[in-house]
Amino acid sequence: MDRREALTLLGALPLAAAGAAATTGTAAPSNAAPTLPRVVAGRVERLADFPSRHVAARNIDVWLPPGYDGQRPHAVLYMHDGQMLFDPSTTWNRKAWRVDTVAAPLIASGALRDFIVVGPWNAGASRHAEYYPQGFLDHLDGPTRQAFVDKALQGRPRGDAYLRFLVEELKPAIDARYATLRGRESTCVMGSSMGGLISVYALLSYPQVFGAAAALSTHWIATYERNTEFPGAAASWLDAHLPADPAQLRLYMDRGTTELDSMYSAAQDTIDALMRRRGYGPPGWVSRVFAGTGHNEVDWSARLDIPLRFLLGAGGA
Repeated sequence: MDRREALTLLGALPLAAAGAAATTGTAAPSNAAPTLPRVVAGRVERLADFPSRHVAARNIDVWLPPGYDGQRPHAVLYMHDGQMLFDPSTTWNRKAWRVDTVAAPLIASGALRDFIVVGPWNAGASRHAEYYPQGFLDHLDGPTRQAFVDKALQGRPRGDAYLRFLVEELKPAIDARYATLRGRESTCVMGSSMGGLISVYALLSYPQVFGAAAALSTHWIATYERNTEFPGAAASWLDAHLPADPAQLRLYMDRGTTELDSMYSAAQDTIDALMRRRGYGPPGWVSRVFAGTGHNEVDWSARLDIPLRFLLGAGGA
């Protein structure tokens, strides 16, 4: 693809990004919002303006389930877009994952392990730059890569820096402050859309840290139009970084069929074909389609129990 074609593909990004924000629920408000999210079960604590050498400071919302007493170690689930996880009254689009509402009863019933949720807020205008897997860029042709970096990533890819923030700064702080199980078998990561991309990237970039990941409505297309370039780049990077032994991977993927998810079928099929070719399948790798569902927190919340059981089921690792 030459530079003119690349710019045509990317030309709708600023306008489309604004439109997608209205349907994805992942645009970031200012960190200035002082109100803690209200939850039905457990409690939320905030590490306000958490500093980093790698990325801009941001709030970190931490959900502690009912019964958490600081003594018994819990598994940890890192979830991106932390400002969208709990209370719809505090989010920009009045939608939320309602993680506490879904997780607490499953923990109480014994279906899930005891775990806490760590939700770093996204960085607003820099969200695309932080959540796009930096390694994928090496598998794009030059004009497409440069146009994407200039336009969508604001001239500076930050995916690797964001992962260093999670692994080198946030995780040690969480492990020091809370009663956590620190091993990879008890450390998971989850996200949707661009957050799905960075979750997959985190799992394969830091397998010694993260033992499992869930990627919902993964934005393989990177832009807001169907294309083959970006899913192809993702597949090439994955092919080079997947563990040789399928038993070493625990990865959940899904997509809907409406709203922005309606553009994902061919892209997810590309990834699924790679995974099957490499010998992956249940129970370690799962890819599901939820017909009639879209690209929003309400639909993700409605099926959240499924990836939670995959990641943190009481009978699992």
